[in-house]
Amino acid sequence: MSQIDDLIKQHCPHGVEFAKIGDIFETRNGYTPSKSEASNWTNGTIPWFRMEDIRAYGRILDSAIQRIPQTAVKGGRLFPANSIIVATSATIGEHALITVPFMANQRFTAIWLKPSFVSRLDIKFVFYYCFILDEWCRNNITTSSFASVDMTGFKRFKFPIPPLEVQREIVKVLDTFSKLEAELEAELEARRRQYKVYCDQLLTFDERDRRVRWAKMREIFSMRSGQHLTASEIAESRSEEARYPVYGGNGLRGFGKSRSHNGRYLLIGRQGALCGNVKRTAGEFYATEHAIVTEPNTEMDVDFAFYLLTLMDLNKYKSAGAQPGLAVGKLGTVLVPVPPIEEQRKIAGLLDKFDALVNDLSIGLPAELKARCQQQEYYRDRLLTFQEAV
Repeated sequence: MSQIDDLIKQHCPHGVEFAKIGDIFETRNGYTPSKSEASNWTNGTIPWFRMEDIRAYGRILDSAIQRIPQTAVKGGRLFPANSIIVATSATIGEHALITVPFMANQRFTAIWLKPSFVSRLDIKFVFYYCFILDEWCRNNITTSSFASVDMTGFKRFKFPIPPLEVQREIVKVLDTFSKLEAELEAELEARRRQYKVYCDQLLTFDERDRRVRWAKMREIFSMRSGQHLTASEIAESRSEEARYPVYGGNGLRGFGKSRSHNGRYLLIGRQGALCGNVKRTAGEFYATEHAIVTEPNTEMDVDFAFYLLTLMDLNKYKSAGAQPGLAVGKLGTVLVPVPPIEEQRKIAGLLDKFDALVNDLSIGLPAELKARCQQQEYYRDRLLTFQEAV
């Protein structure tokens, strides 16, 4: 970082100017065109950004999953290209740089440089400094009917304005980290696709194979719903007495003082966002009524069963209605392949190794990507910390 340090000493030895968001940027909230008007959502040409776009495609975007027609734009005014969208309600603490004219939903506040600052701030420098703004947003939330950022404070948040030479050198360094991170993410995604193909190959069985028996799940597994546990009975993990994990349909719910199971089981989500999701457990635990406690008999290895049921996508067997979910009785009729137990253990061992390579944060590509992200955060914080000029 010596070159940047030298530039700072040369151009701003006594600190840099800071200015408020309200002084530097034009700001405007996004909105959602009426869903009841079909014409707002047909033949669209204007990208309309949501949080889903950031999650799917990253933080520098030139297209959106959804598009709206010009007639759906209030007053016909689009947000200009090279604007930043900042999540100021709902999923607070996210942002993206949009490089084309666009619209966004109401969860975002769009900011773009006023004419007097266009020549003073590099938009990529602004983009990187918005990671600092994200942290401020997460720490300055007001709550009424829903969580949102304190917008009065938001407009008073200060951005540094170092000399352009300094900004561009910082952008160059941080772009290098971003490129390396993107390359690792692409490689990891390719490995995960390969892992999916590998799973499909190992866990697909020919019905004509005489070595494989096909059986209903109730013949292979003991299955029962968990039991009700009130919110007050699910204690915080800091309590010494609350040492047993409590699992529900959406995963770990907390810790309780009682336990109802001890050993290696599979938990299948009955309801909620993770309906049909399969989780391996070990040791002592409690399961709520939103999970199905599943134990294979001696014909099936528990690790093989985990991969098999995950691949089968049990969510497709849930019932319809006001409260859709998985019923133990219906699930018990689903057919599963039962190859020889030694073959099951061999398949499970291979998949465990491959799963660790693409998902375990302590080894392989996930560990390297985690380290790269931490390195980028360290240098980003260091490079974007400035002394304010008196």
